Amino acid sequence: MLDHIPYFSYILSAFIGIGLAAATGFRVFLPMFFVSLASYFHWIPMSENFEWLSGLPALITTGIATIAEILAYYIPFIDHLLDTISVPMAAVAGSVLFASQFAGLETFPQWALALIAGGGTAATISSGFAGIRAASTATTGGLGNPIVGTTETAGAGVMSILAMAMPVVAAILAVLLIILVIVFGRKAWKKLRGRKEPHDTL
Repeated sequence: MLDHIPYFSYILSAFIGIGLAAATGFRVFLPMFFVSLASYFHWIPMSENFEWLSGLPALITTGIATIAEILAYYIPFIDHLLDTISVPMAAVAGSVLFASQFAGLETFPQWALALIAGGGTAATISSGFAGIRAASTATTGGLGNPIVGTTETAGAGVMSILAMAMPVVAAILAVLLIILVIVFGRKAWKKLRGRKEPHDTL
């Protein structure tokens, strides 16, 4: 019945893309691994231009990168180093995964939507958690960072699965996440700046 709704396939693709982009805001490679795994076993379709994601080399590469990324966030200093590059990497990954869901669009609108919706969603969530991690380091001396890291990994996994299994729910959660991350991310940065300012005045 829903198939008769005009542009339903594009709407559904947008929901899936937003969910996957939100997942890359938590972890860059985990969502790509899930998409590669699902497309490799033909659980989800993959557009012609992104068939490389469904190949065995991509599956192995993203799997290794996923493990390395998850473990790296439990190593002091390395987690902060990753935070400095996580936002642009998440934006790229979010854009790629969003674009991979659109097979019928021309190149320009496909990538324009991917950069704005996919890249923007991923970058917003990634930058918000970078702020939360920085505040965690300042307030707990880094002891709270593993909790933040575990939360991010869990969020990436849950959002990736929801995006492919329940895309409408994933899209709604993505919007809520963006709002929450902006609110709490700002509070985290303000708290961090508030702790630094007294030292700066000495």
